Order: sequence, then structure tokens, then C-alpha cells
Amino acid sequence: MNFKDVRISVVGAGIGGLAVAYLLRQKGAQVTVLEQAEEISEVGAGLQVTPNGVAVLRAMGLADDLAWCAQRARAVVLRHHAHGREVLRLDLDQYAPDLRYYFVHRADLIHLLADAVRRSGVQVRLLQKVSTVVPGPRPAVHLANGAKCHADLVIGADGIHSRVRPALNAVRAPRFSGQVAWRATVPNRLGLPPEAQVFMGPGRHLVTYPIRDGSMVNLVAAQARRNWAEESWSHGDNPDNLRQAFAGFGGIARELLDTVDEVKLWGLFRHPVAQNWGQDGIALLGDAAHPTLPFMAQGANMALEDAYALVDCLAAAPDIAAALSAYQLRRRARAAKVVEAASGNAWKYHLRAPLSWPAHGILRLAGALAPQRMVSQFDWIYRHDETRQDRTAPRL
Repeated sequence: MNFKDVRISVVGAGIGGLAVAYLLRQKGAQVTVLEQAEEISEVGAGLQVTPNGVAVLRAMGLADDLAWCAQRARAVVLRHHAHGREVLRLDLDQYAPDLRYYFVHRADLIHLLADAVRRSGVQVRLLQKVSTVVPGPRPAVHLANGAKCHADLVIGADGIHSRVRPALNAVRAPRFSGQVAWRATVPNRLGLPPEAQVFMGPGRHLVTYPIRDGSMVNLVAAQARRNWAEESWSHGDNPDNLRQAFAGFGGIARELLDTVDEVKLWGLFRHPVAQNWGQDGIALLGDAAHPTLPFMAQGANMALEDAYALVDCLAAAPDIAAALSAYQLRRRARAAKVVEAASGNAWKYHLRAPLSWPAHGILRLAGALAPQRMVSQFDWIYRHDETRQDRTAPRL
């Protein structure tokens, strides 16, 4: 498809929206990003950019910029919650030396992408709150202020509460997963190395890793409970509630929790993967298409994969309709598999005694006898490269 005269509106200036806008502009499309906030920023704290996400940033020419503002992960360490005793160490340098895993502050990744978008000539319009999107040969975006704009293609990259998704899919209420999560950042006064530490406890776990120049530590603490919380990253909570929920955690975990002075709490909900990802001039990507629980650290990485795949399908297809069909065929099954893996992963860290004793023993034994296999068990996620030249858009 010739991008020169194609007008594209991207709804949402998050990671997926900015990535797809940049990639489209590189192809010559006329791209406008519609963002409801008054500035391009990002609430939240740290995230992990795994090798499948790094592959997309490399294709965008931004991998070196990522390396400058992030910590390269050297290992993943599973620990018992009470005293921090090591259960399993997955040495990424030794057993996956060809791959790059990074810990990055979400705001730094957003800034990196936003800077690239602006330099490329994409028009970014702030304070543009979308109310509805109407599909058609020239889909229409209706704004809350009464304005309306048209484009040849509208891309919904507007997250779990997407205003674009209902234009293609029936609205279904999400289901509370029975888990909530707190997120916070604290100073790295303990000098923790660039490793992901997972403290496993009964019905809860804590993940920590350093971000930025290593001076800060990102905390994500998940707890299984019946009482749900709002599905929002910006919902504040009292740090004492976090400390009380993780009262049995000791060692490094306790020292980190004691330093938390500001924390966000959000409920973890399961959303169905969208049945329809693209039709009648509308496409979905990232959380708008497949919201995922955070237990495989794939939200940002899957959005990057989607962005690259969508632009690749548009480039290979004779028209937008054919491209959108190819895009769904290329991405939906993988996204559904990753979402399912994330949904089923948390319980492994939440085992209670006496089940936790043999489970931790098996992990230690597996780490000692087959460390390479332990590191490579999720290669189907991390070694996936959406940018490979032989991974062409399906021909319909």
C-alpha cells in the first residue's frame, strides 16, 4: 500500500500509540495522535522491556536510546518471603547472553518514544477526549467537545478503557481476578544489582528491580483477596496498608517496604481478547485489543509487537481492508496465548505451606540440574521477533 496520501488518526499517546505513529510516519503516512491528557506523560513506575519488545525498538532505531535510560537485567532471582532466602537464580548473562532484557521507568520510555514521534513530524493533539468512533469508508472520531474528525484509518491504542474498541466489539464487563497490586518506587539505598527479585509468599508476592541509573527500585506487590479495587494505575493508597498486607515479609523485602512513602493500588481484572481487531477503517492494538495481567511483564512488549505488525501488514497489503484482516490473523492467536500465560502465572508465587515446601524444593533442584531449560521455558515469548524479514504479513 502506498502511504503517501493516507491519513491516519491514532487514539492514545501511550507506548503502543506512539510506536505505531512513529512507524507509520517513517513509511510516509500523514499521522495525527489524539491524546486526552494535557501533556504526554505516564503515570506508573517501572516496566520490563523483554527481548521481543527490544527487537521492535531496534527496528525503530531506538534500542541504543533505551539502553541509555534503562538497566540491563542480569538475572531473575526467586526468594522465600520470610527471610529472602534464595530459591532459584536464573542467570541471564550465562544462559541467554544473546538476549537483552531491560528495566526502565515507564516515563522514560514514553519520553523516548514521544521525542522520536515529534522529530518525525507526527502531529500530536492534546486535550482530545474521544467519546465514540464510527466505522466506515472514512471512519469518524467524535470528541467530547462536540468536534469530529475523519481519517482513512483510525487506530485505537487507548488502553483497557478504550473508546475505540466498542466500535468493533460488543461491550463485555471485565471479571475481577481476585488479586490487587500495589506499585511504588523507592531509593536504592541497599545498592541492589540489576536483577529482578521475586519474593514468594502465601497468597502474595513482591517483585523488585532497579530502574533509571540504578538509584531507584521499582516495587510491584500482588495480593490475592476478595475485596476488589478500582482498575486504575492512578488510585492512591496508604503505604501502611501495603506494609500490613506484607507483614510476614522479611530481609530485603521488609527494608524496601519500610521505605515506601507513596503507593498506587489497582485491581487486576481479566478482559477477553477482542474478537475483531480491524474492520471498516478501524484497528486496535495493545491493551485496547488484549488487556493482560502483569504476571509475564508483557503489556508494553505486546503493544510494541502489535504496532510493528500492523504497519508491516499495511505496507504489504493492497488496501487497508486486506491489511486489517492480515493483521488480526498474524497477531490474535499469539496475544491470546500470552494473555492466558499471564493469567495462569501468579499462583506459582502464591503457594502456602505445606505445598510451598516441595514446590520450592523442585525449583531448587531444577535450577541445579537444568538451568538452561529453566531460563528458556518462555522462549516462545521472549525470542519471538516480530520484525524478522521472513515474518511477512499473511497473504489473503
